[in-house]
Amino acid sequence: MLPYIFAEKKGIHIIDLNKTVEHLQETAAALKSIARSGKKIMFVGTKKQAKEIVTECAKRVNMPFVTERWLGGMLTNFNTVRKSVKKMQSIEKMLNDGTFDSITKKERLTLSRDKEKMEKVLGGIAQLGRVPAALFIIDIGHEHIALAEAKRLGVATFGMVDTNCDPNKVDFAIPSNDDATKSIAIITNYIVAAIAEGLAERQNEKSEEESEEEVVDKGPRLDIDEAGGADKERGGRTPGSRPGPGGGSRPGAGGNRGGGAPGGQRKRTTGGPGGPGRRPGGGR
Repeated sequence: MLPYIFAEKKGIHIIDLNKTVEHLQETAAALKSIARSGKKIMFVGTKKQAKEIVTECAKRVNMPFVTERWLGGMLTNFNTVRKSVKKMQSIEKMLNDGTFDSITKKERLTLSRDKEKMEKVLGGIAQLGRVPAALFIIDIGHEHIALAEAKRLGVATFGMVDTNCDPNKVDFAIPSNDDATKSIAIITNYIVAAIAEGLAERQNEKSEEESEEEVVDKGPRLDIDEAGGADKERGGRTPGSRPGPGGGSRPGAGGNRGGGAPGGQRKRTTGGPGGPGRRPGGGR
């Protein structure tokens, strides 16, 4: 942390705020691009000073968060954690559809206690369907288990780093005081504002793409309608249609050829009065 320390006074290290602002803007830009791509960013802050702030900010942008206790294997053993989340959701469903009324009082109390316990720890990640793309950590020294799991899975890490931590452990470090409530609130709110901008840009891009698709879909239909109207003006004939035999639209079509039978068929002549194939006079 030596490059980020401005001075030391009475055994207290003072952080260089110019470096803080520089790294804060860099971190916000990176998180904005992640949010713009539609990926999830998990907020981790189990310290007493950060719980309420992290919960409020994460809910504002609809992102997962962990504020009570980091369960070992929450990322590396995500499938098992997801099963616990599904169990919690099934209990909530039973509570809403009236299934609780058909079970005993003891079972009802047991399920209610299990639900409260799981909701306290897993409530912030209930809507998380897969491993998040990034972690934003308050105090990387306190959340070393979460940091180790993210590193093992190759998840991008962002964190507030105090003078007692190593900034090289995270991909994007913000040198700041991670013990004061005010500093945590200022930095977290700035990060959340950048994430909200990324989500808004993503929504605008989606709406523009949908409007372009609607325009493309309507274009060919108008051309077909115009072509059909032009054909009707010509006499109701569609392209490629030809009059059938007997229509009389072409010379000789359906008429007698050389005095033949009607309908374009040729009349077969007989050999004479002596019968078919006989010469006149009855000789063969």
